[in-house]
Amino acid sequence: MSDIAQSEVMRAVHLASARAGDPDAFSTLAEPHRRELQVHCYRMLGSLQEAEELVQETLLRAWQRLNTYEGRASFRAWLYKIATNACLDALDQRPRRTLPPARQGAADPREPLAPPITEPVWLEPFPDDLLADSDVGPEARYDTHESITFAFLAALQVLPPRQRAVLILSDVLDWHASEVADVLGLTVSAVNSALHRARTTLAKHYHTRGVDAVKATSPDAATLALLDRYVCAWETADIEALISLLKEDATFPMPPSPAWYQGRSAIRAFISSTILAGDARGRWRLRPTRANARPAFAWYQRDESHGVYRAFAIQVLTFDGDLIADVTTFLISTLFSLFGLPQELEV
Repeated sequence: MSDIAQSEVMRAVHLASARAGDPDAFSTLAEPHRRELQVHCYRMLGSLQEAEELVQETLLRAWQRLNTYEGRASFRAWLYKIATNACLDALDQRPRRTLPPARQGAADPREPLAPPITEPVWLEPFPDDLLADSDVGPEARYDTHESITFAFLAALQVLPPRQRAVLILSDVLDWHASEVADVLGLTVSAVNSALHRARTTLAKHYHTRGVDAVKATSPDAATLALLDRYVCAWETADIEALISLLKEDATFPMPPSPAWYQGRSAIRAFISSTILAGDARGRWRLRPTRANARPAFAWYQRDESHGVYRAFAIQVLTFDGDLIADVTTFLISTLFSLFGLPQELEV
């Protein structure tokens, strides 16, 4: 018996056992798809925390409805159907997510920092370590890494939820129109029409293609050296060294605050009066990670009274050539556990 045939037999055995009420057999069927479902839900929702919740909801629904699985499509496709429709249900009750530069104009660094907006309106970072192995066809328009960049996600969020689902399933996962139609309960012609509208809208809002994502996932020696200088500048509070690494028109958003700053002068003024104000040497410790196909850092702030550094923010960098074009700092310490990062570091 071939390996493929043997695998099919084992799936059938596990499915029969799961239908008979064996949770371990169900886990054997479903768990291999958890990561890719999480990435799929993240693309749909723009939130790592909500994606994790929706994956849990997907697996619960699948377990409860297992007897409705007829086997006409693969078990994987059936899970995607449940996950996609769970996301669509969730999106009916949530606002569109974005990042501060798309929401309002740049702030004046001489003004007080705007208070945070705690409603679910901001895109969240996604750790590259959670990306599933690529399982898309050669005709997919967008590869795994490009399709989780902030530029792509922000453009996706402009689409109505059902068009968003059609485009992700078609152009990211490389599914046939008939498969997408089955997931969404549409006709093939309706899928093709929605896909045409989605591609037209996306083209107006998404102009960056994979070069930056590739550079971020496979950084060269020059990029690694720049990142080392970047960390050193923050940890030693060397403001001029830090500013020299930025593009002249670099941006500096800090969700959940709606405020963001643009240009070297504005960024220098802001960090000089806040993040690196006073004797700031050793105030921050940065630990490298990766998010959204880009270099990222976990930021820890020194707590003098307890002799530790505490989780503070996740920061994601975007390059343009050999300089940093954007520094997005997510002031959301609850993200650390989702990134598998400790809440504290020893001094």
